[in-house]
Amino acid sequence: MDFPSELIQFLKKAERVSVLTGAGVSQESGLRTFRDAQAGLWAQYRPEDLASPEAFARDPKLVWDWYAWRREAVKGVRPNAGHYALVEMENRIPTFTLITQNVDGLHRFAGSRNVLELHGNILRVRCADCGTFTEVWGDDSESVPRCETCGGMLRPDVVWFGEALPRAELEAAVSATREAQIFFSIGTSGVVQPAAALAHAARNKGSIVIEINAEPTPLTPKTDFAFHGRSGEILPELVKAVWG
Repeated sequence: MDFPSELIQFLKKAERVSVLTGAGVSQESGLRTFRDAQAGLWAQYRPEDLASPEAFARDPKLVWDWYAWRREAVKGVRPNAGHYALVEMENRIPTFTLITQNVDGLHRFAGSRNVLELHGNILRVRCADCGTFTEVWGDDSESVPRCETCGGMLRPDVVWFGEALPRAELEAAVSATREAQIFFSIGTSGVVQPAAALAHAARNKGSIVIEINAEPTPLTPKTDFAFHGRSGEILPELVKAVWG
C-alpha cells in the first residue's frame, strides 16, 4: 500500500500518539463480536439480556456461565499482525497510549504496555459487593464463586449496560487524547459513546486523526487520513513504511 509521504513524515516526528481500538481488531483474530457471539445453548439469549447488573441480580449463575463460555472463546485466540504492529509502534514513539474498547486482553498478550481498557477485561473478575479484584477463583460448577475477602459473589470485570466506564481509565484516555499529536481510530464503528467522542476531541485539539477500519464510518469525513481494509494488513505495512 502506498501511504502519503506527509503521513509518514508526521509519524516519524511524532512524540505523542494515542490509539483507540475496537472490535474489528479482535475480529481479525477470529473472535466474534459481542453481538455475533451467541451460538449453541446461548443462541436463545440476546447479549444485552445477559450483560447487565439486573441480569446478574436476577440469575447470577446464568450470567456467570455465559461469561465462562466467552472466556474460553477468548483463550482460544491469539493476537494478529495488527496487534503486534501496535507494539512496534509503541516501541518507536516516546509517549504512546493504547485505549481499547475490547475486553479480551489481546493487546497485553501481544506485548503492549500502556493499555487503557475502557470496558474492562473478561479474563479478570471482581467482587460484586466489595469490588476486590482477582484473577484466580474456584471452579465450582454448581454455584457462582465467592469473594475470599467478604463472601460476595464474583462477577466479570467488564462494564455492563447501565454501568459507567471506570473513572481512572476514562480520565487517562481523555488526557492522552488531548495531548496526542496523532490519534488513530482502528477497528471501531465510531458510534459507541463515550469512546467515539475521543476522536472528535482529538480533532478539536488539533491532532492529526487517522482511521483504519474495514469500511467507512461516521468519523471518516472528519479524518485527515482514512484507510479501509484489514488493520492486520494495513498497520504492519504502515509501520514498515515509517520505520523500515
